[in-house]
Amino acid sequence: MKKDTFILGIETSCDETAASIVKNGTEIVSNVVASQIESHKRFGGVVPEIASRHHVEQMTIVLEEAFQEAGMNWDQIDAITVTEGPGLVGALLVGVNAAKALAFAKQKPLVGVHHIAGHIYANRLEKEFTFPLLALIVSGGHTELVLMKEHGSYELIGETRDDAAGEAYDKVARMLDLPYPGGPHIDRLAEIGEETIDFPRAWLEDGSYDFSFSGLKSAVINKIHNAKQRGETLKAEDIAASFQASVVDVLTTKTLRAAKEFNVKQVIVAGGVAANKGLRTELEAKFSETNIPLLIPPLKLCTDNAAMIAAAGTIAYEQGRRSGLDLNANPSLLLK
Repeated sequence: MKKDTFILGIETSCDETAASIVKNGTEIVSNVVASQIESHKRFGGVVPEIASRHHVEQMTIVLEEAFQEAGMNWDQIDAITVTEGPGLVGALLVGVNAAKALAFAKQKPLVGVHHIAGHIYANRLEKEFTFPLLALIVSGGHTELVLMKEHGSYELIGETRDDAAGEAYDKVARMLDLPYPGGPHIDRLAEIGEETIDFPRAWLEDGSYDFSFSGLKSAVINKIHNAKQRGETLKAEDIAASFQASVVDVLTTKTLRAAKEFNVKQVIVAGGVAANKGLRTELEAKFSETNIPLLIPPLKLCTDNAAMIAAAGTIAYEQGRRSGLDLNANPSLLLK
């Protein structure tokens, strides 16, 4: 009988300090997240130096809580996994150095994990993967389509050429004087607004699965500025609805086309923007018309957490991948 594997995950890539213990890569035993949203809200975005300081303050606390919640001790942990990149370099360094210190002190294997791989594997905490599968990653810093033919294998078939979807959401939200983070507020307004403005869709050249939201963001900003100069009043909810319709249209259309072209058996959605109600609703509607299963994680697993890092790290650990104590933060780490 196969022995259960218990993996500790640590995540500090941006503004959440998180620790989690995951069993066999599929079952959350504990998952603790300390958010910094209140600290960054007054600045309208994440301040790297403040984020790093908060990680230092919270790291020991979240680790202790993760073990208490699990009712486990260090003897039961098989390996330590940690986000090595991409992300804010100062924030990443706190998690990486904590993981290295613990790996040395407790004599445990260390495994560095790609942050986006973590977002993908958040889905496996809900349902087992079926290959080949297509992953749509939508977050503040990333908009990508990734083809996976087996565990731990990532083929990038589309990525953002400029602003990621989540980044565009935050910038448009700032123009509408909405609090940080702006995505949830735009999503809420879009529900009650109407698509009265025909904002552009960037389809790029024929057949491309890349994304571009910089032009859309500029179109929204110009629309708001021009209206102010003419003394016109635009409804914030209609701007939000029109903007979101453009983003969602491009994301769902390209994902559906790629899923059919690559004949995948499963489509998964990952990243913070996967919590967006408008995107979830449209993807569910489009894929309900196909025989391709769609998997979107619950809201608590869309945003940054350590359970997803432990889940992705479990696969790497089982495949024999190990990191040395010279592991370093890599803010530009590629998914491969």
